[in-house]
Amino acid sequence: MEEETKNEETTEEETVEDNKEETGEEIQAAAAEEEKPLDKMTVKDLREVAKVIPGVTGVTAMKKDELLSFIKEYRGIKDKGPVKKKKVIKTGLTVKELKEKAAQLREAKKSAREQNDKNKVKVLRRRINRLKKQSRKAAQA
Repeated sequence: MEEETKNEETTEEETVEDNKEETGEEIQAAAAEEEKPLDKMTVKDLREVAKVIPGVTGVTAMKKDELLSFIKEYRGIKDKGPVKKKKVIKTGLTVKELKEKAAQLREAKKSAREQNDKNKVKVLRRRINRLKKQSRKAAQA
């Protein structure tokens, strides 16, 4: 009789320990999801997170960007948006000034061609090309 009660106690203790392990695993899984930043999560992970949110439909059809914005909106996280680095042109010249300078170099290139100075023509061609690129960047900025 005593052995039977001991066996019953051990089985009860084992089931309690099993339940503790399951809840511990669930807690660890939830903590792991919270530790990992949303931007680094895969689409599958994001879908699992989104399915937990009440009132959500169409999670499986959403793409990563849509899932991220939806989850961030639900959690109250403000998205900074993509960070773009703008290249600053160091010349400080306007587009008009750059084009005038290129025109002057074209005249110098013509005179170098007449004198059959191939090296000078090559250098001037590169400088004109560089100025054209700079003027395009200045126009976009």
